[in-house]
Amino acid sequence: MPELPEVETTRRGIAPWLEGQRVARLITRVPALRWPIPAGLPGRLAGAEVLAVARRAKYLLLRTDRGTALVHLGMSGSLRVLHQPRPPGKHDHFDLVTAAGVVIRFNDPRRFGALLWTEADPATHPLLASLGPEPLDSGFDTAWLWAHCRGRKVAIKPHIMNAHIVVGVGNIYASEALFRAGIRPARAAGRLGEQRLAGLVNSIREVLSDAIRAGGTTLRDYSQGDGQPGYFMQDLRVYERAGKPCVVCATPVKQQVLGQRSSYYCPRCQR
Repeated sequence: MPELPEVETTRRGIAPWLEGQRVARLITRVPALRWPIPAGLPGRLAGAEVLAVARRAKYLLLRTDRGTALVHLGMSGSLRVLHQPRPPGKHDHFDLVTAAGVVIRFNDPRRFGALLWTEADPATHPLLASLGPEPLDSGFDTAWLWAHCRGRKVAIKPHIMNAHIVVGVGNIYASEALFRAGIRPARAAGRLGEQRLAGLVNSIREVLSDAIRAGGTTLRDYSQGDGQPGYFMQDLRVYERAGKPCVVCATPVKQQVLGQRSSYYCPRCQR
């Protein structure tokens, strides 16, 4: 499933081809993805100027002079930049065509993605209004995490995956950040002191920044906007490495299930 680094990589890949461009047309091939595509959206977008391509959590925000299109990649979605005409495939559900002739094509085999629309401030949209801070922004710091961990019995891994606490820390990156911070995934959030939480904040920022620089992580469905794979998979230290030696101490990596998600950790390096 595309996580924050993959979505940010996609944003950076499509932004140069959309920002400052006018939409010639939106071609939709299905009436709904995870939710219905708003009726009349092709008409609203035709002729609109794309002012910016932004991101909030895992949502891409295509800001135009008429409103904002919200795009979510779902479980297996991707956006491709096409410079030459190409017949759509079975899972190519919509095309955004610019006046310059560039096509941004959305492919989603599982159809868990989304294409939505708002003419209000997107920050007030029901899907975005209650989200926590961005992990790479100043609003996510030690004081914030400390305040939201105190007295909590929930395990720290699902806690940092809670989008109301901080957005975009998915399963892969939560495991990797906790390894870098030396914290076991099952440790109760409320039992972590301020100093260890400061280390975790830094590790979350580091692992997400490293993943963005590497173009994301390709495990099953994800690849970048130009069709190239993400390369952070080569830098994974614990995720899906159960039974393999820890890259630091050679102790076999362990796996456990927390919040119905597989978690990976080193029993010696993490406590």
